[in-house]
Amino acid sequence: MSAETHEVREETEYRVSTLELFFDLVFVFTITQLTRTLADDTSPLGFAQVVIMLFVILWMYFGYVWLTNAVPPTTTGRRLLLMAGMGGFLVIALAIPNAFGAAGIAFGIGYLIVNLVHSGLFISAGGPGSAAAMARLAPFNLGSAGLVFAGGFLPPVARAVAWTAAVVLMVVSPYVNRRHGEFRIRSAHFVERHGLVVIVALGESIIAIGIGAAGLPLSLQLVVAALLGLALVYALWWCYFGQEQDLRAEHSLAAMSVPERASAALSAFGWAHAPILLGVVVVAVGVKKTIGHATEHLYLSGALALGGGAAIFLVGEIYFRYRLKIGSNTYRVIAAVAALATVPIGLWLAIAQVAALVLVFGVLLVAEQKLRA
Repeated sequence: MSAETHEVREETEYRVSTLELFFDLVFVFTITQLTRTLADDTSPLGFAQVVIMLFVILWMYFGYVWLTNAVPPTTTGRRLLLMAGMGGFLVIALAIPNAFGAAGIAFGIGYLIVNLVHSGLFISAGGPGSAAAMARLAPFNLGSAGLVFAGGFLPPVARAVAWTAAVVLMVVSPYVNRRHGEFRIRSAHFVERHGLVVIVALGESIIAIGIGAAGLPLSLQLVVAALLGLALVYALWWCYFGQEQDLRAEHSLAAMSVPERASAALSAFGWAHAPILLGVVVVAVGVKKTIGHATEHLYLSGALALGGGAAIFLVGEIYFRYRLKIGSNTYRVIAAVAALATVPIGLWLAIAQVAALVLVFGVLLVAEQKLRA
């Protein structure tokens, strides 16, 4: 067995630790806060603010996935530093509802802490290749963190500009610094960790059903609406995990060379997972608004949250599958268009739109199953 083959095998056998799962519990709170914030303000401005915050947060959350992929949290020092990172994420989550108001400074401080811990631990313990690659990427990350931190002291409009500039810097940094191919990706751990965060986000959708039903008398209408909401969330789960998609993604990554794997990890698990998670958050908002008004019409914002959120999720899925070459996307493109087409149904009857979306995903999954067979 060659050294390279042995290295790939070791990378594939590395699995997610319980400390990483504990870390993700804090991330659950950020998803909850973003969903709550969007549900309270579904205007275009409110949506834009949530998108900016989500992308800022996801960049560093994904950064911690890359970190623990290269630096297992097996020593006391690493575990304590990860706890410091968790504290930073908790401050960010607490600040989310009023991040574009009085809590902007707290949001920026929390983000700076998260960034400093990430860069410091990665460079000090990431191993020769990953540490060197991170040393070149760290100035871009710290520049983004500086923009987020400084933006917290600015008026709301200027703050939005500064935080948008931070997102732009994050997006271009891997292409300005083209040495990201030196990061060594353990395929099994990487795929499993991203799958767990999708589960976390889907769990928030289930919580949204409970929140939407809170204080309402139990009735047949409420039960049917809740079950349809659960069926829709289950369909999203099936799209992501069904037909062993996560296992095929792992095999696809493992078959690549080290530079190819790092590039595919950035595209498929970074750029593709951002709309996947955004779609889940937006769908959760739509489900929450539907539960208590199942036999009424939705406002345009609520109907768009359901249909548009499902379409955004599918767009991320389409790029994910395309980048890893793990399945045909023809039916998913059609389903994304069909999901958007359900918006007028929601303007007529809320529960009917949820049922229509369940039907769209059901037809999609059956068609893909027959195609694969």
